[in-house]
Amino acid sequence: MSERVSKRTRTRVLPVDPERPEPHLIHEAAGLLRRGGLVAFPTETVYGLGANLEDPQAIQELYQVKERPFEKRVTLHVADRAAVESQGAVVSPLARRLMEEFWPGPLTLVLPRAEGSTMGFRMPNHPVALALLSAAAVPVVAPSANLSGRPPPRKAEEVLEGLQDKIDLLLDAGPTPLGGESTVLDLSGREPRILRPGALRAEIEGILSQR
Repeated sequence: MSERVSKRTRTRVLPVDPERPEPHLIHEAAGLLRRGGLVAFPTETVYGLGANLEDPQAIQELYQVKERPFEKRVTLHVADRAAVESQGAVVSPLARRLMEEFWPGPLTLVLPRAEGSTMGFRMPNHPVALALLSAAAVPVVAPSANLSGRPPPRKAEEVLEGLQDKIDLLLDAGPTPLGGESTVLDLSGREPRILRPGALRAEIEGILSQR
């Protein structure tokens, strides 16, 4: 484990208003993300564990504290659709339609990138998450804030059950509204594929059946 993780001795928990997140708390959490810290925060589905995609050590620590296999990709969480294209994603007419209809919301889109790779993107529908992602001003990946293989956390207490003293900060905004995971739709190939049914399975299947 890296030196930064080994020296982490305490996870700070900051209660935050779920509807009107306090700017000074968001500013503190965003600064931590920029500096390579690990910050757990609520979305409308489950709590996510955020890390700065541009900081290789932060990404390594993210995988280490979650005990997540390095071959499993992580999703970029965004505050607006412009952030998707800034990552070189190729946005098809179908992808654009789905973003317009379901973002912000529990839909993760796996998109091709101009340089040949793929990346998952999601815009969460939660005031705390959107405020944090906007204030961070760096690309933030955020898998669920739990040890790999454990149920994704709906409450701050559930985050701490697995990650206490392994992460820098937890923004506690109470229980997440939906509790289930997002639908994951892969648009990187010739035909769309639902990789995880999630909260919007029926709606997405309905749209795909009309194509």
